Amino acid sequence: MSTSTFSESVIEQAALAWLESLGYLIISGLEIAPGEAMAERDDYGQVCLSRRLRQALQRLNPVVPPDAIDEAFRKLTRPDTPSLVANNHVIHKYLVEGVPVEYQRADGSIGGDLVRVFDYGEPENNEFLAVNQFTVVENQHERRPDVVLFINGLP
Repeated sequence: MSTSTFSESVIEQAALAWLESLGYLIISGLEIAPGEAMAERDDYGQVCLSRRLRQALQRLNPVVPPDAIDEAFRKLTRPDTPSLVANNHVIHKYLVEGVPVEYQRADGSIGGDLVRVFDYGEPENNEFLAVNQFTVVENQHERRPDVVLFINGLP
């Protein structure tokens, strides 16, 4: 009777293959790490993939002015409340309902809108990404999960 042993890497590769079969784009965290040719973060403290998030906000909200997209991006990536719990509630609301923004219309009046972060009605309009070995450093503590899932640049 032969016994097979599973290592973390075997399980990780199986998970990535399964995610790829579901339509996720698979990328190595080493390829997009800070300092690499295809870097998607400025430093290891960043957990959002900023370029992908901005592109998604623009793609899902084509009539919203660029300044309002910038405001939505800022609200998503730098929450204003000092409490982690309060931030989680606010971000959850943004993800479900949209990010409230104000902007000046061409006629000079002030307008408002909700910037969609995800397309719930047509999921194929979202970008699904699986990154393996995605290193994050916070307070001088390094973490490297086997796989991190991103939707529209958000983990």
